[in-house]
Amino acid sequence: MSAERGEFKGKPMLILKRSEDEKFPFSFGISKAKMILDNLEDIKKFVADCDNA
Repeated sequence: MSAERGEFKGKPMLILKRSEDEKFPFSFGISKAKMILDNLEDIKKFVADCDNA
């Protein structure tokens, strides 16, 4: 997995890719990055709960 910075309409973006040739990478800006950080424990719990299902 790789993370790189990009830009969309002059705003900074973070782009996450599983591989270099990822067709649809996951990208988000600073507002969503802050929301992810504020809810990181809930996200971790969600992943743990769903991985064991």
